[in-house]
Order: sequence, then structure tokens, then C-alpha cells
Amino acid sequence: METDDALCRRLKGGDLSAFDDLYARYERPLFGFIRSYLHDAAEAEDVFHEAFMMVLRNKDADLSRFRGWVYQTARNLCLNKLRSRQRGERARLQLVDSSARPSATPERQLEDRATAHALEKAVGELPNPLSEIFHLRASGMSYEEMAAVLEVPLGTVKSRMHEMVHQLRKDLRPWTAR
Repeated sequence: METDDALCRRLKGGDLSAFDDLYARYERPLFGFIRSYLHDAAEAEDVFHEAFMMVLRNKDADLSRFRGWVYQTARNLCLNKLRSRQRGERARLQLVDSSARPSATPERQLEDRATAHALEKAVGELPNPLSEIFHLRASGMSYEEMAAVLEVPLGTVKSRMHEMVHQLRKDLRPWTAR
């Protein structure tokens, strides 16, 4: 059996069958590792494939310690996925209609519904680049992920995020000043 180092050298030389061999060698153990992090088979499969896509994208990198590299890459992708989940859950919780909270008074429920409606209206009036940023962030994406999706530099995402927050604060000032 060929070593990981030998397979990586073949891959760097353009031999894609070496990639297939590495994939087959790590498929079960790496997938199990990823699944133990994410507890979701579909997400684990996505992360596993992303990790191996990074092998292809980074075949010119020093892969002399391939096993450690691919596990570290998979771990980082898992942590990113978990952070993304948390951001998405926080965003969803913030946008949930507060009338579902039984402890809220009828007046508070009415105010919360009005604020949620005002937010929805304000987001609808944002120019498209800022609206995209809002929806991508609300879905749980990191700035880096948004930059990749929008195919813009990270600095552009940050400036659009700043502009979007400023615009929403201005538009919602009457609702938040209560």
C-alpha cells in the first residue's frame, strides 16, 4: 500500500487517481470524525466533500503530513458550520414573532408585532446589495462565506454590513426609541 506522502506527490504531479486513492482511504474514518462533530449525516457529507475539494484546490500546498492536514481542515470546516448554525438560530430567534411568547402582555405583543412589521418593511426597502447582505447574514453565513457567495472582497461585505446596519437603525429609530 502506498503511503500518503507518495499519493500526495503523485497528486501534485497531476495524477488524479492518487486523489481517488486518498479519498477512498479517508472516506470512512474522516466522515465518522466529521459526523461526530455535526451529528447530521447530510451536513457531514457536505463538509467531507468540501474538505476533499480543498485537497484539490491546495494540491500545491505542503501536504507532507496529509492525515493531520485533512483532519485539521475538516475540523475547521465543522467549527465554521457549527458557528453558522448558531448565527442562523440567533437570527431566527430575533426575528420570531414575539406574540408566540405567552408571558408577553397584549400591549407588548402588539408593539413587538409592529416592530417586526417595521423591520420587514425596512429590509424590503433596502437596495439590493444591502438586502442580500441582510438575508445571507440572517441565514447564518459568516462574512467570509458571504464574500464567496457574492463574489466580492471581504472588505466590501464588511462595508455593506456597516451601511445596512446604519440604514436599518435610521429606519427603525422611531420603533426602538420607545
